Amino acid sequence: MKNELIVGTIQMTCNDNRHENQLKTERKIKKLANENIDLIVLQELHDSLYFCQTEDVKQFDLAQELPGQATQFYSMLAKKYNVVLVASLFEKRTAGLYHNTAVVFEKNGSIAGIYRKMHIPDDPGYYEKFYFAPGDLGFEPIKTSVGTLGVMICWDQWYPEAARIMALKGADILIYPTAIGYDFKDSEEERKTQLNSWKTIQKSHAIANGIPLICVNRSGVEISENSKNKIHFWGNSFVCDPQGKTLYQADEIEESGITTICMNQSEKVRRNWPFLRDRRIEEYYEIQKRFIDHKKGLF
Repeated sequence: MKNELIVGTIQMTCNDNRHENQLKTERKIKKLANENIDLIVLQELHDSLYFCQTEDVKQFDLAQELPGQATQFYSMLAKKYNVVLVASLFEKRTAGLYHNTAVVFEKNGSIAGIYRKMHIPDDPGYYEKFYFAPGDLGFEPIKTSVGTLGVMICWDQWYPEAARIMALKGADILIYPTAIGYDFKDSEEERKTQLNSWKTIQKSHAIANGIPLICVNRSGVEISENSKNKIHFWGNSFVCDPQGKTLYQADEIEESGITTICMNQSEKVRRNWPFLRDRRIEEYYEIQKRFIDHKKGLF
């Protein structure tokens, strides 16, 4: 693992044409590659619009088998531009079974590993349970030439258990491709509250585990043809160090970022904040319960 990791992040708008989105992504990767980037992280479901605003069986046509055209394309890009690449794809596992899947490509174009989204939301405008089966690969870090990557996806970023398991299994860095935004009915105050909560929870994962974190969100306004609902994706992709210090912060518009992460900082931070040493693992058995109602004695 390199002591200094140069990371590229691509926050962009998408349309309903897969080919155009892929070509746009390649242009942005090419530009970053000229800066000697080691690792490039893309946003969630970057090959299409965010189709989960409504429940529509026609959207399953967007899914692809892995390997397939998408993996071939991103494999080519990783090899062509000599970068480790984290992509986010709509996986067709078999007829009627689909996943929200991150694929990590090595610099030689090979697939280093995949991660299937574990936590699947079902909220107004985010009807993902209709489309995606929960991941069945667990929280397994992916080993690459630039380090061991703890890749998860969007809704996973709210769960400290997931980040902890990735760290305990040796992840050097936490990575979250993301698609999240504002409801147009939200007040300005509510929007600020949501954005702050989103940043805070992720930075807490970096701090609690003593490792850096990369989050790449999409941007732009997307309107569902069926429901006419709109999501204003808030962008704000960011990178933070093991103490939660912001190293890079995007705005709401399209933006590609370049960040240098000092990977040996984790060793220094964990020596001074030895959270892993002081964990009382023998007392955490209750965490496996859905809820504990002590008044009623029910679990």
